[in-house]
Amino acid sequence: MDQNNDTSLHGFILLGFSDHPKLEMVLSGVVTIFYLITLVGNTAIIVASLLDSHLRTPMYFFLRNLSFLDLCFTTSVIPQMLVNLWGPDKTISFVGCVIHLYVNMCLGSAECLLLAVMSYDRFIAICKPLHYLVIMKPHLCLKMIIMVWGISLACSAISCTLTLNLPRCRNNLLDHFLCELPAMVKIACTDTTTVEMSVFASGIVIVLSPLLLILISYGYIAQTVLRMKSKAGQRKAINTCGSHLTVVSIFYVTVIYMYLQPGSSASKDQGKFLTLFYAIVTPSLNPLIYTLRNKDMKDALKKLVRVAYQSTNMKRK
Repeated sequence: MDQNNDTSLHGFILLGFSDHPKLEMVLSGVVTIFYLITLVGNTAIIVASLLDSHLRTPMYFFLRNLSFLDLCFTTSVIPQMLVNLWGPDKTISFVGCVIHLYVNMCLGSAECLLLAVMSYDRFIAICKPLHYLVIMKPHLCLKMIIMVWGISLACSAISCTLTLNLPRCRNNLLDHFLCELPAMVKIACTDTTTVEMSVFASGIVIVLSPLLLILISYGYIAQTVLRMKSKAGQRKAINTCGSHLTVVSIFYVTVIYMYLQPGSSASKDQGKFLTLFYAIVTPSLNPLIYTLRNKDMKDALKKLVRVAYQSTNMKRK
């Protein structure tokens, strides 16, 4: 670390919305509600897909991983966010901030790549249905997940290490409620062009490359669906892919707007509100989107509710 960076001793002060105390009270309630929805929804998807034998397919294997990622991401972000919104103490230790930065960057990167893997899974299922189970074998699915985590860890290590090594000249005021990479870059007291270009290059690998794969996959899927003679088959394909495409759209629009725009083009609080949406709204919407448009998942959740209700009644008796 640079000799001017004595933040390792004093940590950082997260300004957040400290200039809007009434807004902080409202946001703390909103964040808590969305966090509970995220916990219940994603846990239900994981448990239901594990217990129902009909959902032990590659598609639901990846969906379980997405729900697990959402749980990890929100749990790593929201407790610190609530501490910042609730109390007068806005400080975070240097070690805590570093861990927060690396973990969030890694989990966010993993979600980008996982959505691309899920689009490939849908491409094989719809465009090559007879070869689906032959191609998407369990060991291949596992290798894909390992690849997702490996690339995410590498990109997170590079981007975050470069950012943390920037001299800050004793500036420890982060205009955010989280240790976010763009906020860390802004407090540097030197030219950050090299780091910003490195982060941008990493963003191309992590964000734009998977997005290109998703668009190509759905281009082929659209062609296949339009050629289908069965209306029922078309409807099922549209429902299955529509859920994933909705999640992809919400996630990528937010991420691209947050990380791939010039730093000076965003207003003071714009990045904070985008982070709120990205961190609490998107993970809570994913279970709803996949459940509402997926008959198999709805049936599995109903079965899970029945089992839970019956077990509760048995305990009472």
